[in-house]
Amino acid sequence: SFANVCIYRLPRQESVVWPGSHCPHCAAPIAWYDNIPLLSFVLLRGRCRRCAAPISWRYPVVEALTAALFVQSIAAFGPSLRAVQSMVLGTLLIIVFFVDLDHFIIPNRVTYPGTVVGLLFTAALSGWRPAAGAAATAAALGGAFVLINVVSARLLGEEGMGLGDAKLAAMIGAFLGWPNGAVAILLGVFLGGAVGVCLLALRLKGRREHIPFGPALAAGALGAMWWGPGLLHWYLGRVML
Repeated sequence: SFANVCIYRLPRQESVVWPGSHCPHCAAPIAWYDNIPLLSFVLLRGRCRRCAAPISWRYPVVEALTAALFVQSIAAFGPSLRAVQSMVLGTLLIIVFFVDLDHFIIPNRVTYPGTVVGLLFTAALSGWRPAAGAAATAAALGGAFVLINVVSARLLGEEGMGLGDAKLAAMIGAFLGWPNGAVAILLGVFLGGAVGVCLLALRLKGRREHIPFGPALAAGALGAMWWGPGLLHWYLGRVML
């Protein structure tokens, strides 16, 4: 799938268009019939047709997640432009999730064009005034992360988060606007904190080890995209009791 191509090539500064899909072990081109999501992996029994090298389980996992994303988008929004927006943002978030998990980076080649595309979707769906609001949300969320970095560097002598996280927050804000963009960040903070505590408790990570925050932000954005208004209503109802 295209998401798998991006996950593999973007951290290596390779083109996602050329050359075509090929085996990372023997460099043999992959024929179209060996590149059908999920089905080809099963038919090939998880091995390259040419050299028989094992194919990473990451590939069918990403393909299954992408398929589930598309199904959920249609279920949530029906056959509409909003469903397409959901699919595009979800695909970008899947790419970010795995690249940051593996390499501790969030590629600018995802967040920069993603922010522009997010604003265009908002304009097409709601008009230019809401798009301007989404741009302000993107700037506010990205700026908040930059501010956290500055304060952390001054007080602790090290950055609290990478600038890639700030750019990702801005992209999420461009797609989701206010208040769903803020809901996405809050969900990401909660999920990231919960995962971090679990990793420390299980001694899978040390206190000084870096834990990528991009996957948590990506998961939070998916949750906010589909269930943001309901989550916000539930939270405000609890707070006001």
